[in-house]
This record gives sequence, structure tokens and C-alpha cells, in this order.
Amino acid sequence: MRPWRGILIGAIAVPDPNPRVFRAASPRAISAILFAVRKLFLGLIVFLAAVACLPPPLAAAPASSSSRPLIAQAAGQQNTSQNQTARPEPRTPPEAPPSNAAPRPSAPSVPMIVLDPAHGGTDTGARGENGLAEKDVVLQIARTLQAQLLTHGYHVVIARTDDSNPSYDDRAAIANAYRNAIFIAIHVGSTGKMGTVRAYYDQFWSPMQVMPSSSQAPAPPAKSAAAVSLPANTLTSWQQAQQPYLDESHRLADILQLQFAQSFPGSPVTSIAVPLRDLRSVAGPAVAIEISNISAPSADALLELSGPLSVAIEKAVQNFRQTAVPEAP
Repeated sequence: MRPWRGILIGAIAVPDPNPRVFRAASPRAISAILFAVRKLFLGLIVFLAAVACLPPPLAAAPASSSSRPLIAQAAGQQNTSQNQTARPEPRTPPEAPPSNAAPRPSAPSVPMIVLDPAHGGTDTGARGENGLAEKDVVLQIARTLQAQLLTHGYHVVIARTDDSNPSYDDRAAIANAYRNAIFIAIHVGSTGKMGTVRAYYDQFWSPMQVMPSSSQAPAPPAKSAAAVSLPANTLTSWQQAQQPYLDESHRLADILQLQFAQSFPGSPVTSIAVPLRDLRSVAGPAVAIEISNISAPSADALLELSGPLSVAIEKAVQNFRQTAVPEAP
């Protein structure tokens, strides 16, 4: 049988009369054919990919805009659509009230009660024969009142929490930092029936109100401090901050005194106005309460008054807030 040399041309095998040539040429021919086929196949893939990436044909421009290039028109349309997409329409917040709607009234907030234990530090206050010091007793009473009022939902802070003696202005600054604070200074007196409580509010004295000597004519009566109006657009000094609030403080002291008369038998039914430096710098309702007295057998006898005292203060604050004078529009 004659040997054949297989040369792949399409799908036809051509016999080769020379077997030696077949053995020598067949590997080169096959490699060349495979290389050509691979190159052709890769070229076809590149061509198809390029065709797939071509943009769709542009639509013909209208006759009125024939002078404008089609590419520029297409670019302008694309920019317009992008701007419309990237620029969302402004929306009105869902909770914003109409401009002509009246504002809703705010709910009454819980007042801040500032308890000021009087004295402290080197200022011991009243001292009893049993060794009690007023500064220590009022601090314990203030802590007890704070704990009891906090359990009823009130906000309570203490002007001093240790054996220190802040200035009157520093104590008042705590109350002045709040918009609806009520300032209550706590004292223990050295006189009075045991277990009674009194309420005081500040009373301003005019600097012109002095006692005349025998050689001087009597001075004309000075106007009441509450009736004197401060000049407009002037700053109020610390020592006159309480003056615009004397009426509110007076009303709060009267409400407190009525509660004390019910809770502590023997207590008076009306409050008293006295000059009190404790209250002079407070820009808001401010009162002082005095518990009788420091000559109690022990500190526990005075601390037992804290329970009914906190109840009386709570009821008085509620009545004071309910009967508050409405602000002028």
C-alpha cells in the first residue's frame, strides 16, 4: 500500500508519494494551519465586540434645525435629561404647618425647684443648746426634700451639696440659669413654736429711707420699692434682680403659708415680707422658709418634718402654677 501525506486543506486529504517529505513537513504544516485558524478566530471575536459597542444610529434632525450638527443636538438632549434626573423637585416637609396657621401652644413644662440650704462653711447659722448647727440641719432637710420631690416628677437642684458657703449671687445664678425656676431658701430659726414653719418674701428698702436726726426736718415718705419702675434699656444689678418679681414671690409665699398652716399646726396663715439678701439676686419667684426651731431635742426631730414639708411645697407649687398670671400678648 502506498503511503500518503496528509495536508489539511478544508476537509480533503491529499496523498504524498514521498513518505520522507510527509514525515518532515507534516508538523510545520499543521502548526501553520492552527496558527492561521486561531488568528482568524480572534479577529472575528474582536470584530463582533466592536460592532456590539457601536451606539445606535441617530435620528434625523428636524428641518428647522438642519444647520445644527446632529452630534451637538444629541449631546444637548443627553445633558438636559441628566440635569432633569439629577435635580429632584423640592418637597415640603410633611410636618411643616401652613404659613397662615396659628402656632400650637406648648405644653406646660415642669418647673425647676432650686433648694438653697442657707449658711455653710464658717457661717454656721443658728446654734442650739444641743450642739445642732443650722447649716448642717438645713443641708440634710434639702437632700430629703430633693429625693421626695424627684419621685413626684419635679426637677430639683440644691444650691450647695456640701459644707461650703457659696455667695448669694452664685446661689441665685443657679436659679437664673433656668427659665421657669422657683427658688426656695431653707432656714431653721432659733425662736418660734417647735414644729411650725413660716414663709417669707423679700422687701426692698429705698436708699433714701433713713431715720432723721432731731436737727433735721422729717424726710418725705419714700415710694414703695415695688411701685418704682426701672428705666428702660438699662441693665438690672444683681441686687435688684428680685424687684420685678416681688408680686409673684408674694403670691407664692402666701400659697406656701396656707399649706404650712394646714400641715403644721400653730403656723401663721399669711406670709411676711422682710429684707432678705438670700432672695435679692434671684430673677424669678423666690421665697424663704424658716422651720422652728434649732433647740429641738435632736436633728431627727427636725428631719421628721421633711415629709409633710415636701407635700406642702408640692401642693403650693401646683397651685402657684395653676393660678399663674397670663403673660401679656
